[in-house]
Amino acid sequence: MNNRVVFTGNSNPKLAEKVAENLGVHLGSIKVDSFSDGEINIQINENVRGKDTFIVQSTNYPAEKNLMELILIIDALKRASVRSITAVIPYFGYSRQDRRVRSARVPISARVVADMLSNAGATRIITLDIHSEQIQGFFSFPMDNIYTANLMVKGLLDNYDVDDLQVVSPDTGGVIRARSVAKTLGVQDLAIIDKRREKANESEVINLIGDVEGKVCIVPDDLIDTAGTLSNASHVLKDKGAKEIIAYITHPVLSGNAVENLNNSAIDKLVVSNSIDIGDKSKKCPKIDVFDIAPILSQAITRLMTGESVSELFR
Repeated sequence: MNNRVVFTGNSNPKLAEKVAENLGVHLGSIKVDSFSDGEINIQINENVRGKDTFIVQSTNYPAEKNLMELILIIDALKRASVRSITAVIPYFGYSRQDRRVRSARVPISARVVADMLSNAGATRIITLDIHSEQIQGFFSFPMDNIYTANLMVKGLLDNYDVDDLQVVSPDTGGVIRARSVAKTLGVQDLAIIDKRREKANESEVINLIGDVEGKVCIVPDDLIDTAGTLSNASHVLKDKGAKEIIAYITHPVLSGNAVENLNNSAIDKLVVSNSIDIGDKSKKCPKIDVFDIAPILSQAITRLMTGESVSELFR
């Protein structure tokens, strides 16, 4: 254990502290601030030669700052002669920009980020519920994607009868995730929201496929941004007779009017992880509960170091 050190930037130091505590190691001494002109200043303040290092840093808003902190910490550790550098990126920003849709003249930003991490010197990536799984192919070294939805919903069976539950996919792209959650809960059928997105951060619910009348609807997803889609879907579900709506969403991006949209929605509860530190936003929306992912990340790190299977965590 003395050969492992956990570092963090400024994106989510609270989560990094919990991970280090669960691992029984100290949080590495590091200086992460900015010069007067805005350039980021990084300095490792302890000897890390020959050690296995882990950097807990989500690349959420402000994405450019948090990403650059991560890149520079990786470079600083590489130049300090560490044995390995694992970037633990609970929320992998830019993962929604993983392709050129209809050959539009746009960058494949997820690939650019992957190249930056690789060139900086990372030797492994750990992330949670990445938006686009093919991003794993952008790296020439291992990337472990941990699925948390099944872990987040397990407590449901302590409070609800399985016959009262109905799993609802928020879109056709989320059917695989919804089916996995349904299998965990023992729910036989799925309902699917058929939606149309005219432009980024805006969507319109078109139709509901499946029966939700009298059911407690469980809506799993990887991230929630402006909450517009989920808000629209919640009203449709209640109109179709849903008794209760509980959303389990890993990454609480919550940009723009998200909190207002949630407060005005028909959602009864929104369970999110602490992959992103949402601070006062949870206080402004009493519907939000936060699920701690530090134990999952700690177990993943331990399994990597001992050669055990990481996938067993979410099976």
